[in-house]
Parts: sequence; structure tokens; C-alpha cells
Amino acid sequence: MKTNKILALGLLAMGTVSLTGCSDSFLEEENPSGDPIEQYYKTEAHLQESVVAAYDPLHWPDWGNGSYSPLNISSDIMGDDLNPGGATASDMLNWQLMANYKADANNTMAALWTDEYSGVKRCNDLIKYVDDALAANIAGITPENTNPYKAQARVLRAYYYMNLWKFFGNVPYFDKNIDGQYAYPQVKADTLYNNVITDLEDVIAQDILPMKAAAGNEGRVTKAFAYMVYAEMVMYQKDETRYPKALAYMQEIINSGSYALLADYKALWDEGNEWCSESIFEINYNDDNHSRGWNTPLAVGGTVLPRLMGPREWAVGVDGVDTGWGFGTVNPATVALFGASDTRKDATAWDVKAAAVANGIDPAKAYKPAWGDTGYFLYKYLPRTANNKDAGWDVDLNFNNNYRVYRYSEVLLNAAELLLRTGGDAATAAKYVNMVRKRAGISELGAVTIDNVLNERHLEFVGEGKRYWDLVRSGKAAEVLVANSAFNRTNSWTENKKYLPIPQAELSADPNLVQNNY
Repeated sequence: MKTNKILALGLLAMGTVSLTGCSDSFLEEENPSGDPIEQYYKTEAHLQESVVAAYDPLHWPDWGNGSYSPLNISSDIMGDDLNPGGATASDMLNWQLMANYKADANNTMAALWTDEYSGVKRCNDLIKYVDDALAANIAGITPENTNPYKAQARVLRAYYYMNLWKFFGNVPYFDKNIDGQYAYPQVKADTLYNNVITDLEDVIAQDILPMKAAAGNEGRVTKAFAYMVYAEMVMYQKDETRYPKALAYMQEIINSGSYALLADYKALWDEGNEWCSESIFEINYNDDNHSRGWNTPLAVGGTVLPRLMGPREWAVGVDGVDTGWGFGTVNPATVALFGASDTRKDATAWDVKAAAVANGIDPAKAYKPAWGDTGYFLYKYLPRTANNKDAGWDVDLNFNNNYRVYRYSEVLLNAAELLLRTGGDAATAAKYVNMVRKRAGISELGAVTIDNVLNERHLEFVGEGKRYWDLVRSGKAAEVLVANSAFNRTNSWTENKKYLPIPQAELSADPNLVQNNY
């Protein structure tokens, strides 16, 4: 499903955000009509523009604010499934250093910092505009029709903060935008977690959002999306006091009947199965009628992620695959984990040399190996020629692949893990895991352990930005993420690598920021 209000309206002039999230210019605003800002957002139509603007930064991490920051590559290169790849050992130097646990303030996730704080700022704006409009007693603007806007903003804000929290830990927190020169106070990671999770609990308790978006509104925040953000934060924090609530949310999704596994795992990644029964939340991208280009990277359109992840100098069109830039190649050791009957294997790792042979091409001449080449590319986001055929211009940036954030299989595996961690029904936990295994075409387990669940998550979500965080939260990172010549990894993960360095631009903008001990 590609046509929905959020995607169609695109980037609207809600406010401009500087590249340094805590500088005074972070709060500068303009509006599309030239009217004073306090007068503009006083109609239903203008509030809708503010809603759309709050969603828009979801689209930016693949390319925006000066860097490629897609969450799946940026996460999984720090794990054991994806190599940084690229043309050389210095191509996307921040990724190369992050993968080797040598990131620094000049080589970190600076663009993601700006992307996510832009989202936070716009969500805060939306909440204020709604409150101001209600206070003005304007006809037609009521709590009944605007409370959903605020609920969406608060859940989106939690999602933006969650990404900042996972990558950087100790970051500035604010739930209101303040006029004038102001550096927001930096808080410890635990404090940020408490602030965000309690606000998320409050908005969930209001029960405003639907469990699933209505047809034509796919891409809007739902109760299920809020539940998934909640569970991800609680499980990453290892907040045992909230495990029962997170479990209840997962079981509510399951019992709602609103979602189900798609029978064919490989088909999940086809355009025709975007927003299928398994989709909890996706970020929408489209190749036709786009306005996104290299000079307008934050405008509405497609994504560059498939171009990043394709084989370099591949014969365009062979096997339906376009050429790419060779980032995020799949580790052969990961491919070897899949059993022969596991249907997820071919849907995870595309063997470029086997594809060449099948098409009568010399595999030695089929493509140009990337740095640290493995010969395996992530099938899920391969650059397919059909997926940017309508782009017309700046086609690198405009593949129509939606970015999958949460799938129903994760609901099942979250529920299974939380059941085991809370001493719940082990048989039900096994049932949930076996639903995922059965769909994959592999044998069911009689009983399951937490390690079984983590292993299933590993196979289910390769290249989806889950594995690294699972290793950290489970305490397995130091054991698994060790120096490995096959990965061009000379360093091992240690506990002080949990949070990336804060970008130098932010430190320069706010001397009160304290750098992470990385």
C-alpha cells in the first residue's frame, strides 16, 4: 500500500532544524503562509500539516543531513551479521570505525542525531499547536478530533528518543520546545528511559489509538506500534518490573486477530506485500511522483537503502537486480546458521556468484567485490530494477521499498521471551516460537529456553537492525563480538562501547555536554 496521507503530503514547512540539535537555531521556525506561527496552526487543515511534519523525519535516516544512516545497516554492522562493505576501508568511515569499535566524535552517527531530534522537536510543536488551538476555542477543533494528533506525536517522540537512547545513551531530553537560546539538559540514559517510558505508558492508557490503521492510513501510529516501542525499550533496559505489562501488550496484539504471519517469508519483501497481515509498522517510500533528489534529500519520495546494499558493478537487470554500492554484505558464518530446509536462508542471503552461474556469467567477472566482500547480499533490500522504474530522475535515492520496522513475528518472539522471563506458561512460549519456525519450514521445538528465542530472533531478523541490540541486552555482546579477521575486525566489544560518541558538532554547540566514555 503506497498511497496514504502521510506519504502524499510529504515534507511541509513546519519548522527548520539546524544541523546541531542543541544550538539556538534549533528552535527557529518559519511557516508556509507568512502569518505569525501562533496564528497559523489554528485550523484543522493546518494542524494536519503539523501532524505530517512530525512523521517526516522517519524517512530521513537512509540519507539526510549529510550522511547515510539507515538503522538496519548502522545497527547490524556493530553485530556479527553484516560487514560494513563499500568501495574501500575508508568508504563511510564512520561505519568502518563503528564496526571495529573505534568510532570517535568526528566519525559517529551525527546525521541520525539531527534526524531524531528534528522528530522530537516537531512532535513537541504539534502538541503545543493542538493545545493552543484548543485554548483558543476555535470552532471545529475539539479534544475528540485533536487528541489522536497528540497521541500520535507522543508515540512518535518516544520512537525518536528510543533511537537516540540506544545509540548515544546520555543525551539531552526535553518535552517542550523553549524559545530563545537554550541548551537542553543532558540526562543519563536511565533517566531518559524513565521519562520516555512513563510518558508512553500514559498515552497508551488513554486508549486513543486503533490497534491497526484503517485502509488508506497505513503508516500512521497505532496502538500496536506503541506497544512494540514499549516492549523494545523495556526489554533493552532489562526492566523486570515492566516485563508483565510489556507481555500483556504483546498478548493483546496476538489476541486482537488484527495481525498474522504471512505464509511465505520470502514474499514479505515484495512490494505487493507491503502492509500485509504481518506488518506492524513500516516507513513508506515511493518511486513515482517523487520530489526527492540529491539537492532535496528530505523531500518526499523513495529510499537509497537498496542502492547501498546491492553488488557493485553488477550486470543491471540480471536476476532482476540492479547494481549497488556494496555496503552491508552478509557474513558467511550467518548464512551457515540456516538449515537446508529453512526458507529464510534464500530470503536473507542472495548468493551473487551462484546467481551469476545460473545466468551463464563468469562469477569472477560478475561484479566488483566490495571491501571485505563475502559474496552474499541482503535479499530483503536488494536493489531490484522494478523498484525504481518509475523514479525518472535521481533514481539512486528513489527505490520504492518500504522500511520494515516491526513485524508480527517479533510480537510472537517478544511474547515468548517475556513469558519465559516472567515464569509464565512455557507451553505457550513454545507455541509462539514454533509458529515462527513452522512458517520457516523447520522442525518445531518441544520446549524452549530464552537462548532458543534469541537464536530464533537471530535467524528471523538478519539485516533488520535487531541482532546487535539483542546481543547487548542479553549480555552476550562481549562473548560474541570479538576480533575476527573475516570481519576485518581487530577489536572486541567491551561494555564502554554500548553508547557511541556524541557528535563533535553537538559538543561544540553546547560545551556543557559530557562525552560518552567510548
